[in-house]
Amino acid sequence: MRRLMPIYDVSVALSDDIPTYPGDPGIKISMWSTLAGGDRANVSQLNFGAHTGTHVDAPAHFLEGAAGVESLPLDILIGPAEVIVVPNGSLVIDEDFVTKNCEPATARILFKTRNSTFWKEPGRGFRTDYTYLEPRAAAKLVEQGTKLVGIDYLSVEEFKSDSFKTHHVLLSHGVVIVEGLDLNGVPAGRYELICLPLRIRGGSGDGAPARAVLRTLN
Repeated sequence: MRRLMPIYDVSVALSDDIPTYPGDPGIKISMWSTLAGGDRANVSQLNFGAHTGTHVDAPAHFLEGAAGVESLPLDILIGPAEVIVVPNGSLVIDEDFVTKNCEPATARILFKTRNSTFWKEPGRGFRTDYTYLEPRAAAKLVEQGTKLVGIDYLSVEEFKSDSFKTHHVLLSHGVVIVEGLDLNGVPAGRYELICLPLRIRGGSGDGAPARAVLRTLN
């Protein structure tokens, strides 16, 4: 008998009380029509920005005229991924950590940090003390051939960065960024990542919310 392997849903559930990055649109989910109100169907109305909850950044997010989210290659968004646990005491993922813990040619790397615990208390609002990826670490990942980088809060970038260099380093080399993952309960190891952002054609194509799951490999 074939044994079923665990599937982890690593997406943040969207609701009015989840934090959003300061300056981004807030999230509001309301009812447009209701059966209880005499309408023929329940229809919800969704209002939020492209970078709400679990989402994908496309190169167009920071690079003028660059590729939009609709054109991101599916073969990067789907495939083997390594979940790497960052010690709880680490506030930054630096080049030394990447060198020691990220194997070269690992196509997809998801960093599980202390940030994942933040999702357990959405009512506390946005946390500015999240663990982030420094630019030199991002450059090391590019050098090693990484094609997708994920992190478990709303930005890979240090809060209040003026240059957004980590984003520029990754996106200018075609590296897909997945932000807002919830890796609570996911052990370190190798999985199959399936991450599908909404196919949004309008706007600048800067990014889109996504449903992301990790399937345990045999």
